[in-house]
Amino acid sequence: MNTVENIKDLRAQVKAWRMQGLTIAFVPTMGNLHNGHLALVAAAHQYADKVIASIFVNPMQFGANEDIDSYPRTLAQDQASLVSVNTDLLFTPTAATIYPKGTGENTFVEVPNISDLHCGASRPGHFRGVATVVCKLFNLVQPDVACFGSKDYQQLQVIKTMVEDLSMPIDIMPIDTIREASGLAMSSRNGYLTAAEKAVAPSLYASLQWLSEQLKATQLEGSVPVENYQGLISQASEQLAQAGLTTDYINICHAKTLATAVPSDKEVVILAAAYLGKARLIDNLPVSI
Repeated sequence: MNTVENIKDLRAQVKAWRMQGLTIAFVPTMGNLHNGHLALVAAAHQYADKVIASIFVNPMQFGANEDIDSYPRTLAQDQASLVSVNTDLLFTPTAATIYPKGTGENTFVEVPNISDLHCGASRPGHFRGVATVVCKLFNLVQPDVACFGSKDYQQLQVIKTMVEDLSMPIDIMPIDTIREASGLAMSSRNGYLTAAEKAVAPSLYASLQWLSEQLKATQLEGSVPVENYQGLISQASEQLAQAGLTTDYINICHAKTLATAVPSDKEVVILAAAYLGKARLIDNLPVSI
């Protein structure tokens, strides 16, 4: 695996592969890799001849009081992990490379409506930062395919919408969430959890599973008022509180638009975020009802 830091070397390798008629898949990350990231790379090999990964801790998607300074940087370990899954090229740009004018003066990309909901409401400007950096990375790598984990469901929908709206010739491939045996979704931020906290963290996914079963059961009873959804959400939030988590939000949404679900919606997704110690955990569960 070759590691490059600058745009010139990245483009030279991409051009060489294109001249050979090879296709390219892309997996953007912020590093501190775990098995969920490696599953994205493994999946990417199914869609293209060459796989490029990137590691860039994007300052534009962190708020003023968020954890960018403490976000783990584990480049040597990440490189070894990417070699183990046959990554062809790793791109590791600096902030100066991506934002030569600084984040305040940089042109940005914003996906309206969907970016303002859920995590977007809790973290204003977050998805502007995500859309901007992913758009720029897409322009640099020019992949045929890009793989993203379904754990970050709202992020995935933001990127899919951006690609569709801007007519980018890139296929976005969602990859199933990789979970630990306990059900906890794998995340770089799980490293913030103490041993005691990690024992209770699976309560988030358990609450989503409970909500899913309740939704399916209530739908069997016929027309269900939206107020019933809110009652179920309140119960799930109470379950989290009893387990020791603090709910940021739990929402039942239309699976594509992420607008609040109505009883006629048959494909919905439960989105949730909760705080546990220093970690902010997110998870989701699509439901067909």
